Order: sequence, then C-alpha cells, then structure tokens
Amino acid sequence: MFQTFDAPGGPDFGRKNLPKLRKALTARNLDGFVVPHEDEYQNEYVPEALDRLAWLTGFTGSAGAAAICGDKAAVFVDGRYTLQVRAQVDGKLFAYEDLVDLGIAGWIRREAPKGARIGYDPKLFSPDALDKLKAAALDAGAILVAADANPIDEAWGAQRPPVPMTPAVPHPEKYAGESAASKRKRLGETIAKDGAEAAVITSPASLAWLFNMRGQDVARSPLPLGSAILNADGTADLFIAPEKTSPELKSWLGNEVAVKRETDLPEALKALSGKRVRVDPSSASAWFFETLDKAGAKTLRGADPVMLPRACKNDVEVEGTRQAHARDGAALTQYLHWLATEAQSGKIDEIEACGVLEKFRRESAALKDLSFDSISGAGPNGALPHYRVNVKTNRKLRRGSLFLIDSGGQYLDGTTDVTRTVAIGRATPEMKDRFTRVLKGHIALSRVRFPKGTTGSALDALARLSLWEAGFDYDHGTGHGVGSYLGVHEGPHRISKLPNTVALEPGMIVSNEPGYYKEGHYGIRTENLQVVTKPEPIPGGEREMLGFETLTLAPIDRTLIDKKLLSREEREWLDAYHARVRDVVGPQLTGAAKAWLDEVTAKL
Repeated sequence: MFQTFDAPGGPDFGRKNLPKLRKALTARNLDGFVVPHEDEYQNEYVPEALDRLAWLTGFTGSAGAAAICGDKAAVFVDGRYTLQVRAQVDGKLFAYEDLVDLGIAGWIRREAPKGARIGYDPKLFSPDALDKLKAAALDAGAILVAADANPIDEAWGAQRPPVPMTPAVPHPEKYAGESAASKRKRLGETIAKDGAEAAVITSPASLAWLFNMRGQDVARSPLPLGSAILNADGTADLFIAPEKTSPELKSWLGNEVAVKRETDLPEALKALSGKRVRVDPSSASAWFFETLDKAGAKTLRGADPVMLPRACKNDVEVEGTRQAHARDGAALTQYLHWLATEAQSGKIDEIEACGVLEKFRRESAALKDLSFDSISGAGPNGALPHYRVNVKTNRKLRRGSLFLIDSGGQYLDGTTDVTRTVAIGRATPEMKDRFTRVLKGHIALSRVRFPKGTTGSALDALARLSLWEAGFDYDHGTGHGVGSYLGVHEGPHRISKLPNTVALEPGMIVSNEPGYYKEGHYGIRTENLQVVTKPEPIPGGEREMLGFETLTLAPIDRTLIDKKLLSREEREWLDAYHARVRDVVGPQLTGAAKAWLDEVTAKL
C-alpha cells in the first residue's frame, strides 16, 4: 500500500453530510448526537468505512470528536491539530473546541438545552467516557439515548465504503517466538489467578498477538478486526468475519479455538451468564459491559490480559526487531545520503522526498507496508509534529532551512519508527543550538540506568532538561511503545509528563523522541527506538539496574551539532552509536552511499 498525497477530508464533508445526519436524527426523535474518532475496535488508525468523524466533519486527525445538538455543532481536537482542523473543517458549521480542557462532556453541560435527547453509539464509547457524558447530560437536564444502530451509517448510505474483509494469515513462530497455544494457556492461568473464568479480548492488536495471526484491515497496521473470548483453561472463541478465514488459518489456530462469526458474539456474551468475566474498560466499549450485565455475568474490570505480555517482547521478537532495524537502517541511510546530495538543490518538495524514502525501503523486498504515513516537513511544516503532507500544503526543501522526516516500516520480524532532522543548505546558529539541546536530551534517555519499578514518567524530564535550561520545551510525549509487526503505537508503557503507573520491563520497545518546534519556521526531532534491557548489576552498586539498547541505526546530522554544548560522555555516546551504525549498515551499502556513511559517522 503506497502512501498517497491527496488532501483527505475537507470543509465539503461537513457541508454535504451534516444536513444528512440531522435528517436521520429527526427521524429517530433525537435532538443531537455525539461522534468520537474511535471505531468499534478502539483503533487509532480507523478504516475508512468506520471513520465516521471524518465523514461528518472532514477532519482526519488521529484524535478528535464531534457533537451536534439542535442548530449547534462542534468539533473537538487537542493541541496537535489546531491548525489542521481549521484547514479541514468548516468553521461556519462547526465551532472549534478543545478536546482536553472542554471535551464533549463539557460542551453538553454548556450547550444542551433542557429536555434535549442526545444520541450515542454504545459500541464507540468506553464505559468511563460514557459515564462522564451521562453526568454532563444530567447536569444540563438533557437525556443521553443509546442508538440501536448508528444514524451516521444510515445517513452515509450507499456511498459508504465496504468494511475491510482482508484475509487473516498465520504469523509464524519463528517471528512470534512462542506458540499461540502456549500464549493462551499462560494467559488463561493469569485470568484464573485474578478470579475470572473468562476474558473478553476486544483489541485487534491483542487478537493478532494472542492467536499469532496478522491481517490488513487497518491501514499501516497488520491487524485483523474481530474479538475473542479467552477461557481460563486456555480454550477460546474467535469472532471474525468468515471472509477473512481459510482452512489454513483454522488449522493453524487448532482444535482449542472455535472460529465463529462476529454476528455470533452477542449470543456468546449472553452465554457467559453467571460467570466472572474480565473486561478492559479502556479498550472495550460500553456495549460489552451492558450486554454482559444484562446477561447476568459478573464483569470484572481489569486491564486486557494480553496487553502487558504483548509489550514485553521475548528474545525472538527482540532479535527480529534488531534485524528489521538493520535492514531499515540501510534504506534510511541511502535516503539520508540522497538528502545530503541531490536534495540540497532546493528544488525537491515534501511529496517527492516521501516517495524517495518509500522507494528505498521497498527495494529490500521485505517491506510489508509503511508503519504510518510519513511526516515529511520542510521549513514551517516541520514545526507541526503530526503534519501530513498533501498536494495543497506541499513545500520545497529550500536552502537555509531544516527538513524533518518521521517514518517507519512494517516487516515480518519487526516494526520501525525513526525521525531525523537534516539541514538543507547552511543552518543558523539558533538551529544548531536547538538541535543540539534536543540531541542532548535524546542521549540522556539513551544512556540512563534505572531500577526495577521505574515508570516512563520518572524518566521523561531527562529528555527535556537541556531544553528547559534554555527556556524551551515540547508539547508531546517523549516515547511510545511499539509492537512487533503490530501497531507503531502500543501501550501500556510510555515516556511522558503524564502520570503512568506501568513500570518499564525488559523487552519493552519504546521510542525516544524529544523535539523542538518554532512555529512558522522549523521543527526538530531526533527519534530512535530502544528496548529495555535485562537487569544487570553496577560495580559497587546495591541494586540491579535496567537500561536501554538502541535499535534504530541511521546517522545523525553532525552539521547541525554545536560541539561546544556536548559533554565528553555525550560525544563518546554519539561516536559509539555512529560506529555501530557504520559496522551494521555499512556492509549493506556500496559506492557513494557507503563512502558518505564512512564520512558522516567518523568521530566528532
């Protein structure tokens, strides 16, 4: 699936579709409706057929919501998308609101008239989110009404794209490192220890990991859409569209897995009557809880039992990820050589720059897909952390500017995500200062050792310290979890200012991506993936310490470094990192790219 560069979404969506939804609501005796970004599976990247927010408003960001009530309508985004939402959503139809500070609940409390009947789709909201909406409606004197079927789907009609039906395929144990039967047995024991007789698995990533299978229902993530019930004895029911299954897949799953249609799920949940069932309120919708409660099951709220084991990669998955990064690093290094030579002309644009990188990655023949649409930001566009280039915003990589490229690949043995910032022409002293401060934070987070039980929140300040010392900061998290040929964003761990109770454990892969963004001018981010290492003693110390092994292998632009700002330890880290890049990536290159790599990875 190649990256496309049209301008998705846009104001016309709201102009065409908001009246259609209002008509459908009137027919249902509803005064309003609330629309989250999430689909029935709580996906971050939503299939087009399930992206109801984009259909209604034209907004295509990865976090947002909308609400309408009477003649009022609003679209909600966080700080990452304040510019994008104004470009894509008609401000005359939708008021722009803050997703975090106000949110749908705050808007209902402020705007809903007494007696208003506001509809919602219970399959799209977590129980916690729904509780907040119900409380807000109660405060406003309004009524929240569950819709039997989503009125957007009705209004969308024949123009709605088909729901994805791509084949689910086995993911071999040589990549997974553990059989699906072993995983089911191990997690079944965990469920039993927690006092449950079964667990409902609703996350597509958990489904893919648990059954050692992959799919293509979700763009950029090899996920099959479906759900499962895992029993404490390790047996399971897998609910997936029959169009996605094959005799090979059923044989792969084995006799202890009953493959059923998704339409069989409601009856299967009802059959859990009287049983203790574990369900994750952060990934399962309110519909699951309501259905189980009505059936007489005892729901136990708890984390998805797959989530933590999935995050802690086994030795096979870690080694596979190393190999994926070595392969990806060769493609990326060829690209960085191209940026340092041909792209210095000032005539290359962001779209062409995206295409060249994808071409290098695909030349390995191992690439299955990109892990996300590349962020290709020249000059001012680089200052938008989640920028996505399209034909309307496309800029040239002009001399005297910075270019930020954030990209990744999906390989059978691992998922990559890497950001590099490079100088196009001569960088200013200010650019070098900010780049070096970001690099210092990146190095600090690469070198840190920490005791068992440490969370990413405890480490976040290390990546920001040099920026803070000069009065700067960035408004996104420092690190997110990454899957093994799964989603490029996965939990439950992260490195962020936000509180996180999940400790970092060996095998967890996390990004290290501090940044700096000068609005209207340029953006800087340096990102590698790194894996948490096993505990080791420190000579003279009293506790064993965990640390990080850097996985990403690609040179860092030394022309942007202010050497005076680096300590001796930081220089040593960078020299050692570049030596490793040269040793692993160099043998995969030839000619000018090889010579260039030798030059740019020499000691400072």
